[in-house]
Amino acid sequence: MTIRPRRSVLYMPGSNPRAMEKAKTLPIDAVILDLEDSVAPDAKGEARKLVAETVKAGGFGRREVFVRVNGVDTPWFSDDLDAVVPAKPDVILVPKVSSPDTLEMIGQRLLDMHADSKVRIWIMVETPLSIFNIQALAACANDTETRLGGFVMGTNDLAKETRVRLVPGRAPMTGWLATCVLAAHAYGLDIVDGVYNTLSDMEGFEQECREGRDLGFDGKTLIHPNQIAPCNAVFSPSADEVALARKMIAAFEQPENRGKGVVQIDGRMVERLHAEMAQRTVAIADAIGAG
Repeated sequence: MTIRPRRSVLYMPGSNPRAMEKAKTLPIDAVILDLEDSVAPDAKGEARKLVAETVKAGGFGRREVFVRVNGVDTPWFSDDLDAVVPAKPDVILVPKVSSPDTLEMIGQRLLDMHADSKVRIWIMVETPLSIFNIQALAACANDTETRLGGFVMGTNDLAKETRVRLVPGRAPMTGWLATCVLAAHAYGLDIVDGVYNTLSDMEGFEQECREGRDLGFDGKTLIHPNQIAPCNAVFSPSADEVALARKMIAAFEQPENRGKGVVQIDGRMVERLHAEMAQRTVAIADAIGAG
């Protein structure tokens, strides 16, 4: 089982070359070089050039490189694609996608550009319509031409569009978050939680990481390097979890258990589905260790 960890996904402004270089040294699983919210309109042209050059230069090692372009309804989207696609980032992250039609359009555009087949499309889920349409959006993963690889939650924009309050625990939007997790995993997609805005509140940040992990998110988007270590810790399987996972796998691999659906381990009844879940735990731990 080959799995790529996406515990920590750090935004870096595409207009700041020093920040983008710093990302190459940080213990993150992925970086988002941003051309959208963090870049002023009059700086977008220069940022676009900087990001393309940075991606082409490489040096990010095992870190996955996302580029967040501007939305399809903005005057910058087309130029962003023209500059970024030839640089071959791992992922192009498109904001405010609410309809499968948009994904189909982007897929056709990349096809016309003869984009490298390894370039994937992820989308920001950050509008009321994207929540209503989340299953249809996730189902686009069945169409390989859309290149859909995952979702990133845009919780700040969701709060803005819906007027819900971003309170501790995020009760007003927990149902939406859970629905998006269900849709993503139903179609084999990874999904990354939204950002935590208060840099001075590390306790609150860690609690939100735990809540996101427990909901089923694969990781969290970050806005500052200080958030990396606690985020990685929360979204990494613990040593005890990995040891138990290996024990489950080993138990079902015993010749006398290979045809069984349930075995007993340390006085606990364990189903084969638990062993299948354990395989993912071990694969994530191995990938993290290899990194």
